[in-house]
Amino acid sequence: MLDNEIVRVKVKGEYACFTRPDLKVERMTYPCMTPSAARGILDSILWKPEFQWYVRKIIVLNPVKFISLKRNEINSKQGKTPIIIEDRRAQRNSIILKDAAYIIEASIFQKEIEVKNPPKKYVEMFRRRVKKGQCWRRPFLGTREFAAEFMEVSNTDKPDQSLLDSPIPIGSMLFDIFYEESGKPSPLFFYDAAVKNGILELNNRPENDRMMRSSHPRMAIDYQLSNEIHALNIQEEE
Repeated sequence: MLDNEIVRVKVKGEYACFTRPDLKVERMTYPCMTPSAARGILDSILWKPEFQWYVRKIIVLNPVKFISLKRNEINSKQGKTPIIIEDRRAQRNSIILKDAAYIIEASIFQKEIEVKNPPKKYVEMFRRRVKKGQCWRRPFLGTREFAAEFMEVSNTDKPDQSLLDSPIPIGSMLFDIFYEESGKPSPLFFYDAAVKNGILELNNRPENDRMMRSSHPRMAIDYQLSNEIHALNIQEEE
């Protein structure tokens, strides 16, 4: 069940890169934060196995500025065996965002609401953690090297006038990774995406409803990590 109460958090960073998956050789960012990146930031601040984040809006605050830079990457994925970086290093150009800032609006979704754990409990917990600057891992804007700062939203936080004058067309955009009952992941896209009046509107999109039915595979290490996160959250609350 989707809770009606909305939480808001402001995130910003010097750089951001929300990589387009259709351009694989060199990174090219979307002009706006993706819903999956927004959900990752919310999970970094407060994560519980009892609920999921339903992202309603992504509000773009600063003008969209693209810059090009060269970064060191590796040519293969990390597996069970160690990688010698010097043997796999490659320099690639990336088109990223400069001086990115957003407001994320979201709500709590619970498949089954427990009497002891209503959505209101998590909403208040999230707001306290934002106010105190608490997170169990550092949020980032697309890729881990682009760390993000998060804070409460103020009354002066509004989209730049340039964003109100004309929409920013995006086209197809990665919404999130959907996991079937068998645990098989598949990318979920939504189409005709555009930032209008500085807002990427995600309310009532069928992709959002489908993501609430996603089931992520939980291995033994996932259970261990979940328990450690839960214990850390309890300790910080106390």
